[in-house]
Amino acid sequence: MPLRLSLLAKLSLAISLILLATMGLFAYINVEQLEKLLYEEAITDADKLSETIIRTTHYHMLENNLKRAYQIIDEVGSQRDSIERIRMVNKFGLVTHSTDSKENGLYLDKKAEACSMCHSGPSPLLHATSMNRSRIFTDKAGKEVLGLAKAIYNEERCFTAPCHFHPKEAKVLGVLDVIVSLDQMHQKVYVYRNEIIVLTVMQIGLIALCLTFLTQRLVNRPVRAMVQHAHLIGGGDLDATVTVKNRDELGELANAFNRMTKNLKKARVELEDWGKNLEEKVEERTQEIKKIESQLVHSEKLASLGELVAGIAHEINNPLTGILVFASLIAGDSKLDPSLKGDLDLIVKETQRCARIVKGLLDFARESMPQKKPSALNAIMDATLTLICNQACFHDINVVKEYNPDIPEMHLDPNQIEQVFINLLLNACHAIGGPGEIRIKTGIDHEKGEVYAAITDNGCGIPEENLSKIFDPFFSTKDNKGTGLGLSVSYGIIEGHGGRIDVQSTVDVGTTFTCWLPVDYEESQKTATEPDPPPPQKPA
Repeated sequence: MPLRLSLLAKLSLAISLILLATMGLFAYINVEQLEKLLYEEAITDADKLSETIIRTTHYHMLENNLKRAYQIIDEVGSQRDSIERIRMVNKFGLVTHSTDSKENGLYLDKKAEACSMCHSGPSPLLHATSMNRSRIFTDKAGKEVLGLAKAIYNEERCFTAPCHFHPKEAKVLGVLDVIVSLDQMHQKVYVYRNEIIVLTVMQIGLIALCLTFLTQRLVNRPVRAMVQHAHLIGGGDLDATVTVKNRDELGELANAFNRMTKNLKKARVELEDWGKNLEEKVEERTQEIKKIESQLVHSEKLASLGELVAGIAHEINNPLTGILVFASLIAGDSKLDPSLKGDLDLIVKETQRCARIVKGLLDFARESMPQKKPSALNAIMDATLTLICNQACFHDINVVKEYNPDIPEMHLDPNQIEQVFINLLLNACHAIGGPGEIRIKTGIDHEKGEVYAAITDNGCGIPEENLSKIFDPFFSTKDNKGTGLGLSVSYGIIEGHGGRIDVQSTVDVGTTFTCWLPVDYEESQKTATEPDPPPPQKPA
């Protein structure tokens, strides 16, 4: 609760101070503008009054009836509530007449407030605006008054009048100085300022009440509900929800709280299930580790077997070559007993078969280094299909191609990869053994940086107990067909390219062989040859 009240107090106080500052500034500017307008209006009224007096006394001046003219000035100046004093000054600075009789006959200095406006320069001004001719000062009684001096010009009727008192060359005959009181103006400003202050205080109070009410309704209640919800979550009640109907940021925050509570509950349930099924999960992970270990053992076994096979193949290849040469020479000798011809042909045939087996063993041992160059995987697969699709076993088989056109070119030995595809496609064809379908799919895994080619058949499948043996040399599920080296050689080729072969098979459903090849295997090999970092592990 203290946090909630403090929040309300802070918001109300901050907004009230902002409103007070802005509205106070607005009120100050407004009062200043009003005072300025009233001052300009007072100057305008004084100027009009001066013009009226000059126009009214003009004919009496022409007739030299000064008594009547001064009487009019006195009658106008009798309005003591607004007019303080009216005086007429000639061009020599003599006060010829004033509503204040004490000023009659006085001479005014050019520096006096009534004269300084026009005599401030080296030569007196003949024309000046009403603002320049006005002045505000404090009289002897301590009141602020407005003075306005208006020049009386020497018009043509003045110097052509019968009295001919003023020469023609004179431009200004004198000055009519009108001094009016500013009490009424100050009274209006005072009343207006008080009204502005009262309205400002009332408006700030009303706005503060409205803001407090709206803050209580729109902010405080939702925040209080979320605080209560947080306490419930802290107490372990993950079934609690926040009910906030606001369609704003607080509503989004409430929804986020509800989603968080839901996720926490889900995580707790998963943790409880994990605790209950920990043994099963440990067993699953153990099986996966055993599977990985068996793959590593298998790879090491194949590597060791490859070295052994390479040595044996070299030792067998030389005598086989000699047997084949001498048997061919004897078989072609005309002195040979015809009864022995068949035996020698059998020797040559079987020797050639042994030579092919030795060649397969050498291929399995990877004695031939891959000749890599930029190649397209899809193009290699199409070339492979062109070679083998004309064989008799493919006549009743439908080949479906699902290529990914975005696979980039990679550094491969196209002949070796083609040999792998031939082995896999022929195995798929033999597994079907009649009408069926082979589906070829290529693609790329951007996260792993690998390209794959998957060959799927709907043939007889491979029993689960044989899946771990199919890459062993001389292991074959075909009865007296083949040497059992095709998959072993294919495994060695793909491994030599930094890839791997995965197998998924179900008996009587079909088999899928997937060849995985890294996109940037050449770059990884270059990095592995650098002296500082350790060499990468051999892929399984």
